Amino acid sequence: MTGGKHGALAARWSAALLAAGLLAGCGTGETGLQRDAARQLQARVLEVTQASAQNDPATALRALEGLEAELGNAQSKGGISDERRRSITTIAAAVRADLTDAIAKTEQAKARAEEEARQAAEQAAQQTPPAQEAPAPSTVQPSGENTGKKDNQGKGKGSG
Repeated sequence: MTGGKHGALAARWSAALLAAGLLAGCGTGETGLQRDAARQLQARVLEVTQASAQNDPATALRALEGLEAELGNAQSKGGISDERRRSITTIAAAVRADLTDAIAKTEQAKARAEEEARQAAEQAAQQTPPAQEAPAPSTVQPSGENTGKKDNQGKGKGSG
């Protein structure tokens, strides 16, 4: 794993764990998050962190979208305070940036690998000598010494 990939993964983990930390232990109105809302949001955060741990940023991004939808749902039901929602939304934005960056880097690496494979195939084709064609069958008739041998056989024998 390269340093860049490791750094992006670490950033995703940090942001996801920070989000989990913000959600952990929330069960009273005093924390700005109702118990049921906390359970739902924690489940969504877990989805994000699991996908991140499996180095699957596309799935993590979809899970993050689910978290954000759940966050909006919790707010509309009064299950989360505006301050708490903003705090989680800020962290979600950082996680989204990390995931989007990871996806872009993955796509760039894939494109780079495809280009390198194309160039290697092209270079190999240039280095391989072209297959030599087998000589075409000769259309030249054999010399006259054998020509008509069968026709001349027996001529002159027994005559005379």
